[in-house]
Formats: sequence, structure tokens, C-alpha cells
Amino acid sequence: MAPPARPTAEPMAPDPAVVSMRAEVPEALLGSMRSFIESHPNWDQYRLFQAALAGFLVQNGVQSRAVTQCYVANMFQR
Repeated sequence: MAPPARPTAEPMAPDPAVVSMRAEVPEALLGSMRSFIESHPNWDQYRLFQAALAGFLVQNGVQSRAVTQCYVANMFQR
């Protein structure tokens, strides 16, 4: 099993509210992510990851308006 992902902040990020992350994911997830993005051209890896993370947090009881807004925005963006 891979070690847990560790967030990595980029020192020169243009928006201080945005953090860059690196994560090790199983091949099956990466392959599924690539297939999904190829089939849905209005999605990219950033939108998919944000929607997945926000959705996970909302479904697991995080009560944050900002997280909910991120989830809804990513799910219904065209």
C-alpha cells in the first residue's frame, strides 16, 4: 500500500488560497480518471480531483460552506 499523500505548497502560487498537491494513486484509479477525462472534455484532472475531494468531505460530515460551494460548483460547471 502506498504511503498517504502529502500536500506540497508551491512557493510562488499565483493565488494564496490555492495549494498544489501531489498524491500517489493506484494504477486502476489513474486509468479510470484518464478514461473519464477523455470521455468528458469539459473535465480535467484538477476539476475531477477538487470535486472528488469536496464530495468526500461533504459526505463525511464536514460542514463548511466553502467546501460545499466547491463541490456544487465543480459538479454543475459546464
